[in-house]
Amino acid sequence: MSDLVPVRRALLSVSDKADLIPFARSLHALGVEIISTGGTAKALADASIPVTPIDKVTGFPEVLDGRVKTLHPAVHGALLAVRSSPEHMATLKTHNITPIDLVCVNLYPFERTVAADGVSREEAIEQIDIGGPSMIRSASKNFASVTVITSPDQYDRVVSDLQAHAGATTLALRADLAAAAFSRTSQYDAAIATYLGKRGAGSMPPVLAPRLVRLSELRYGENSHQAAALYAEPGSRQTSIVSAEQLHGKELGYNNILDAAAALDLVAMLADADRGPAACVVKHTNPCGAAIASSVEAAVDSAIAGDPLAAFGGILASSAELDAPAARRITRDGSFFEVVVAPSLAPEALDILRSRWTSVRILRTGPLRADTRSSVEMRSIAGGMLVQQRDTLVMQSPRWTHAAGPAPTAATLEAAEALEIICRALSSNAIAIGAADPSIPGCSVRLFGAGAGQMDRVASCRIAVEKAGANARGAIALSDAFFPFPDGPEVLIRAGIATIVHPGGSKRDQETFDLCNRAGVTCLTTGVRHFRH
Repeated sequence: MSDLVPVRRALLSVSDKADLIPFARSLHALGVEIISTGGTAKALADASIPVTPIDKVTGFPEVLDGRVKTLHPAVHGALLAVRSSPEHMATLKTHNITPIDLVCVNLYPFERTVAADGVSREEAIEQIDIGGPSMIRSASKNFASVTVITSPDQYDRVVSDLQAHAGATTLALRADLAAAAFSRTSQYDAAIATYLGKRGAGSMPPVLAPRLVRLSELRYGENSHQAAALYAEPGSRQTSIVSAEQLHGKELGYNNILDAAAALDLVAMLADADRGPAACVVKHTNPCGAAIASSVEAAVDSAIAGDPLAAFGGILASSAELDAPAARRITRDGSFFEVVVAPSLAPEALDILRSRWTSVRILRTGPLRADTRSSVEMRSIAGGMLVQQRDTLVMQSPRWTHAAGPAPTAATLEAAEALEIICRALSSNAIAIGAADPSIPGCSVRLFGAGAGQMDRVASCRIAVEKAGANARGAIALSDAFFPFPDGPEVLIRAGIATIVHPGGSKRDQETFDLCNRAGVTCLTTGVRHFRH
């Protein structure tokens, strides 16, 4: 038995009218009767395409400002009737209902509406489509007989199928389109649930409905035996790796995307400090170098200097446009980066990078918006999802407590504020050592060395000291959490650290303060922990 179903009658009702007229003309040329609603019917009539208004089918006018127009048995009966059922077809005949073989609906732009600034609750609610999802679901349930279209990018495929099969569609096409349709209504409902949930009681919505659409399949995940894909949040206006334009290089992999996102997140946070261009180098989601300087070139140079060995094969990000001097520093002999990320690139800089490496992935994100970082983080676990507010708390040194040792200078406090941002980007337990670097003209602060992801804080101190080397002498050390014992500070002080900054809150804080007083080391407490697991 053939799975081909002739399309004799189609219902078109779309908000996005891109490519509507050519599609409708193709249907008309194939002898398809076209039914339509409101603005869509007018657009078709204006283009001289024969169209039957929906009220001629239902025998009932569009009412309530268009809220009710297709919610009628003459529509849903025409979609849901099982064509192979004599009883269903007899019912249609009894009630003078003619089957509808194709439905083309794209929904009211709810996601785009709520993404805009200053949208009222009433405006948002008016963009909740009711008839559209209902028709999509009816048509999709009956995909054995009905073709359902939910996006203009499906038009060409449908027309090609119709032309190849004398005005009929294949079951394979209808099944694919039905799956896409249910996915679309799921995303749409999730967007509405998320919007309304944000307005409920409590800091977190009672129901969380992530709305994600597969953007691309990746070659593999973290390892070659793992399948992976990149998903996008429709309507998101955040500056992100997901929305970045790739200007050059090989296809992005799972690890590339993960590290590039971490790098972009850090330079965006450093840029918020408004002290000049920022740059960082990330390896395995941890910054091995990061800096703020008076020029992009100096920021890049300082970031690479943080750990040149680890930087090889890493991801480099800049908060400002990459110019030619910065590109020349990036491509210096002995350097190699998997990904380079920047808001924009000067033409000469892009040429320099392209000519140096054929494989380097170059991403242009566009201007960094203040809301580059999403407001929530989600992490899947077996059986559920952990959700938390993003750690975007801005730490300012005037709120810190001078707990021990000499009073800090203004320059020390300014550098410590930037290092606090860098430290929170490291995996816990985290220690970041840094300061201004007079050996690099224009460098106001850079990371000298970091210890991250260790099971105990003392090990992180040792690693950070080893990475910083001689630069540790006179530098600042940041800890993402308190020191439970003074053994970690002892490691830092023996290396020559002049200032220790940590949240405080340990029962043994006084032992650390006493140690710093004896050693003449400044100790500041911030009062805020910044774990990153």
